[in-house]
This record gives sequence, structure tokens and C-alpha cells, in this order.
Amino acid sequence: MPSTVTAFIPLSSGEHTQNTINELKNSGSVQKIFLLSQNGANKNFIDDNVEVLNIKSFLSTETMQLINDKTETDFIFFLINDTQINLGQFAVERFIGVAQNTPAGILYSNYYELKGDERINFPVIDYQTGSIRDDFNFGPVLFIKKEAAAKALSEKGGNYNYAGLYDLRLGISRHYSVLRIPEFLYSSVQIDARKSGEKLFDYVNPKNRDVQIEMEKAATEHLKKINAYLKPEFEEVNYDSAKDEFEFEASVIIPVKNRVKTIGDAVQSVLKQRTDFPFNLIVVDNYSTDGTTELLKDFASKDKRVVHLIPERKDLGIGGCWNEGVHHKNCGRYAVQLDSDDIYQDENTLQKIVDVFRKEKCAMVVGSYRLTDFQLNEIPPGLIDHKEWTPDNGRNNALRINGLGAPRAFYTPVLREIKIPNVSYGEDYALGLAISRNYQIGRIYESVYICRRWEGNSDAALSIEKQNEHNTYKDRIRTFEILARQKKNQETRRNNPAI
Repeated sequence: MPSTVTAFIPLSSGEHTQNTINELKNSGSVQKIFLLSQNGANKNFIDDNVEVLNIKSFLSTETMQLINDKTETDFIFFLINDTQINLGQFAVERFIGVAQNTPAGILYSNYYELKGDERINFPVIDYQTGSIRDDFNFGPVLFIKKEAAAKALSEKGGNYNYAGLYDLRLGISRHYSVLRIPEFLYSSVQIDARKSGEKLFDYVNPKNRDVQIEMEKAATEHLKKINAYLKPEFEEVNYDSAKDEFEFEASVIIPVKNRVKTIGDAVQSVLKQRTDFPFNLIVVDNYSTDGTTELLKDFASKDKRVVHLIPERKDLGIGGCWNEGVHHKNCGRYAVQLDSDDIYQDENTLQKIVDVFRKEKCAMVVGSYRLTDFQLNEIPPGLIDHKEWTPDNGRNNALRINGLGAPRAFYTPVLREIKIPNVSYGEDYALGLAISRNYQIGRIYESVYICRRWEGNSDAALSIEKQNEHNTYKDRIRTFEILARQKKNQETRRNNPAI
């Protein structure tokens, strides 16, 4: 097989860079290796087939253009992390073979993660229409068709310092397939040893704000080009249509199963709320066996505001439990979320949420929360306020990120109409996307909620298989939503030809 690949890798002073160079040289299909340096050239690496390129930013549009300009082969091998790569048997040739025989513009594969002498399987997931989040994990290696990169760059998108690679792969995905090879083609030294729960909030870290602004811009332009962008035009919520339907103005809904350690705190944080309206608490007890049921029965016997609901069905996830609460006859006009692990910030949380509904006439309100340990000591990154949300573009940017925030509250008639997916992960995100397709979402940017992280949290330290399951589901939800928004835009144009 002829030498048809140009490789681009980060230049580091570490020994692993030379090891990666040696691996690529040993492949008969790599014609040239370029080292991308942000700190000046290192002469130790230079020979006839290795050249240093000085760049300002590793992931910038300028660097993506430079990679394209320097590539004289059919394919680009791009190592996007500063890590050592050990290639599997005929790995580069496998990439080439699949690329030559498919319409793929980008290929990636499963890989092994090396921790000392231990080799761990690291499977990645398939790319789909909804995989537009900027943290999609391709693994450290992208194998890119030169013609695909050239086409995407010719569309003249934004000139980004941080979002150049993100913009490039979105552009390629509009014209070519993005395919995963379900084989372990290489090994990588471990990149990030943090637990999944610690990585979860990287994208809302205030230190990353400039990066997020660029990512939002690139994602928005992509949505416009695939006809999934929604203009800031919203349907009004008709509160008067259900004016006399509800006995309670608000209901806090808590789905719970086996949380005897935390549910008491959650219930008490609701019962101490001070409001100018009647409210209740609906706790949907999903067949607990650890004493939770007995504790809730005690609360309900002492306070008539507590509705202890045990559903007839035994096939319910968190979303299904929410449906039980929302469709209960005593559910209030507004349904407000509280997880069984968490508590409200103070006695004014519920009032603040309802005040936003009354003022903004929206279908959903999302607050801000503070991360703490179980003893309520703040832990990084602290306040999660999702200030990246804007009234004009929040619902478009929501397709790029992994969540909208907490606590989440809903106008009950809208929620009853939409229905909640009967799953235990991502149901809230699916709701936020679906509601934002038509309605404005109100925001509270001060902390009104305490999210307690502890070893019992469902996402504290997930296996790679569970992380992949979660990410695949959320990408699928985004796929559904993008298709729905494209359909909405097509119908709007059909009904209004002048637009």
C-alpha cells in the first residue's frame, strides 16, 4: 500500500513524543510527520520525514488550515491529545482501507488505555446527527480524508482560537459520514484520571468561558447550515386556559428509590418553604426496600402537604415516576424538581421559581445550584449557573451542551401534554429541548439549590460502558430534536413562502 498519510501530532518535550514518532515511522503508510509546537521548534526531532510547525493555538482555525495546506497525501492522521500512541497491527492500513471504501470524511476507533502494565478496553460510541456536543469523545486519533477537510474549510466559517477543530468536524459531518471502526486499533497512555463525576462540569467552569463562547458560535452556524436553527420567536403560554384547574399553585416532585440516608433532608427542605401560595410535595416512592418507604409514611402522617405515592407500575424509571406525579390529581399548576439526594438553598426557593413563571409567562424555569459535599462544604466548580444561556440563542446552544441546570420547574399543562421519557438518565434534558423548541425558558442565575455530591450519587464514578450508554442516549435525544426542528422550519417555510 503506498504512503498516503500525513501525520500531525502535538510536540512535547516528553519522551512519549519520540515514541509516537517512532511508531508512525514504522508504518509504511505514513509519508510525513509534522509536529505542532506552541513553544518553538525542538531540533532534536527534525529529520527528512519530520518537520516542526510553529502554531499559536493547537485547536484554532488557523492551525486546521495549516494542516490542510501542508497535507499532500490523501489522508490525515491527527493526534488531538498530547499522549503517547502505540499503534496496533496494521492500524494505519486499516484506517486507509475503510476510508478508501466508504464515504467517510472522518474515521475513529476504539482504543486501549494504558495504566502502567495494565491495558484497559476503551470503546467509544457511534457518531450520529445529534453528536454535535463539543466534548464528543473520538479518542486521541482522528483519521481525516484530505478532500473532506478541504471542503469544510472552503465554507469559510468562523475564525476561531479554540473551536477550529470543532468547526472543522461539524463542517465535514455536513458532507461526509463520520464513522467509528469498532476495533481497538491503538493504545494510549491515560489522559485524564479523574472520575466521571469530576469531569461532568468541565464545560461550565468559568475559566472556560471564552472557549464556550466560540463553541456556541460554531454550533449555531452549523445548525443554521443544516436548517435546525430556531430564531428567537416563541409561542406564548396561555395560563388563563387552566386558570381554575389547580388546587395548588405548585407541587414539588421527588422520585425516590432507596435513599433513606438523604430523603429526609430533601423533604424537610420543601416543607420549610415560605410562599404566598398553597403548595404540596409529591414523593413518588419507586418500591424502596431500605426504610425510605417507612420514613415517607411518617412524614405523610404528620403533614397533609406530603403526598406519598407508590405507583402501581413496577417498570418505571425516574421519568416514569415524574409522569406519575405530574398526572396526579393533586399536582399543582407548576411542577418543581428536587432530587432525593439534594436540598433547596433556603426557604425562599419555591417562591422565587413561581415568581419567574408569573413574571415571564414561560413554560419552564431553570435555576442555578451549588455543588457541595455531603456536609454542605462547597466543592469545585462551586456555582453552576449556566450563564452561557441567552434568551435569544439558549435553545440552540442547548443542543451543544449536556444539561440545562437545576432545579427545573414546568408549567404542568405543557408537561402533561409532552410526556416524560420513562428513563432514569437524560429525561430532564429531553424535556428541556422539547419545551424550548416552542417556548421560552426562564432562568434564575443565583443559587437556589444545593447539589450534594457523595459516593452514592448515580453519576459519581461511572464505568466507561455506563458513560457510553448515557452519552449515546443524549446524542439520540439531540438527533430526535434536530430532526424535529428541521421539520418545524420546513413547515414554517411551506406555510409562509415569503420567509
